[in-house]
Amino acid sequence: MLDKPPARTPPAAKLIACPPRRQAKPADPCAMVIFGATGDLTKRLVVPALYNLLRTSVLPKQFALIGVARSDETVESWRDQLYDMLKSFVGRAGAEFNADHIDEDAWKQLAAKMTYVRGDLTKPELYDNLRDVLSKAEKTQGTRGNVIFYLAIADRLFGAVVEQLGKAKLTDQSEDQSGKRPFWRRVVIEKPFGHSLDSARELNASIQRTLHEDQIFRIDHFLGKDTVQNIMAFRFANGLFEPIWNRDRIDHVQITAAETVGVEERGSFYEATGALRDMVPNHLFTLLSMVAMEPPTGFDAAAIRSKKAELLAAIPAVTAAEAVRGQYDAGVVLGKQVRAYREEPDVARDSNVETYVAMRAEIDNWRWAGVPFYLRTGKRLSRRSTEIAICFKQAPYAAFQDTPVDSLRPNWLVMSIAPDEGISLQFEVKRRGPVMDLAAVKMDFRYDDWFRKEPNVGYETLLYDVMIGDPTLFMRADMVEQTWRIVQPVLDAWTR
Repeated sequence: MLDKPPARTPPAAKLIACPPRRQAKPADPCAMVIFGATGDLTKRLVVPALYNLLRTSVLPKQFALIGVARSDETVESWRDQLYDMLKSFVGRAGAEFNADHIDEDAWKQLAAKMTYVRGDLTKPELYDNLRDVLSKAEKTQGTRGNVIFYLAIADRLFGAVVEQLGKAKLTDQSEDQSGKRPFWRRVVIEKPFGHSLDSARELNASIQRTLHEDQIFRIDHFLGKDTVQNIMAFRFANGLFEPIWNRDRIDHVQITAAETVGVEERGSFYEATGALRDMVPNHLFTLLSMVAMEPPTGFDAAAIRSKKAELLAAIPAVTAAEAVRGQYDAGVVLGKQVRAYREEPDVARDSNVETYVAMRAEIDNWRWAGVPFYLRTGKRLSRRSTEIAICFKQAPYAAFQDTPVDSLRPNWLVMSIAPDEGISLQFEVKRRGPVMDLAAVKMDFRYDDWFRKEPNVGYETLLYDVMIGDPTLFMRADMVEQTWRIVQPVLDAWTR
């Protein structure tokens, strides 16, 4: 009979001998231009993140938000759409933006900073108009000429929009007589950044004809999560773990991003993308690089990104024999009947696109040689979970060979990214009683037990980092190309 664990009582939330919480430094005054202002991404994530930044006094007071799209909207109707979407999240469990009410004063402050520009993203006339709007924002909102161009648009338009921005000289950063730039211009590019190694190289070459690398912020909302950023803190701030973080003590690593939702209304996007392109080169390799990178010389952007790039370069390309794929069928998920992938809107009835992928990768360096890393992701799975599970090698059995113990389980360290945020460590202990009887137990750290919950959709930290010019959490061109290099043989095999 299994022992029944006692009811869990959360610890008193008292931090142990830590310095006072640091406040974020003020962001630079700036204007933010969102291309694709009426799209789902803007309504569901980007604007809620800006609203959260304003409520927490991180958004600069001197700020302008300029929406650009082809839709025949006015600034009033655009604001109303954004507000309605924000309001629709209130009280919805599991929504990215989780709030019990809307702070009307905060919303009015953000709404007052909004302007809407209608136009065709491929036409020069739009960019001439945009220059005038930015000039006005500089005078009325005090943005000092600093501009973020956010590309929340279809990836096929990335190169064309950056080219038009360059032709209109909207991305130029002039220098004064002392060699300093009086203002900055930065471009945020959403995923997918390419669909293959060749397309990623072409896109990098295209945008680098207009932009310097320090102007480009390739965004991955996974990196906005505190639990993802905590991976480096956990590894490098604790002397207990780093000495055993290698092939001598670790048997294998499992990285999982499982979703219960299906493709739903994104059928046309998913038909051209699939689970591998959608999740592996960006989200899963991001987690892998943070788990496996070498210690940086400092926590500045250059040091951290260089170590991540070295790690990615040390991963041999994955072969088709090391990867499997699947596609969800009709069934029951979380007690509800769901349809098959091929029955989703805009999906071909004979589609061979994968909604599940798993692969085995290795890292050919001194720390990790011989340690397999298992990556898996999929939709319509039995439960939602993003986690990193590290399996340590089993202890020697000799000491227990004359006892009732017939096997020794490995120790597990599990970093839970979402929806539960925390870290657990599983290890063996002796049960109470006269015989040597082992049982596996867990020690749990949960963010909610120790820290106050803060409004976060995953974009707040990333948008703030763009405003202060910190590229630490963004991919460099060479890093993007390395991730596609690793999976390209699998893509080639699956498209034959």
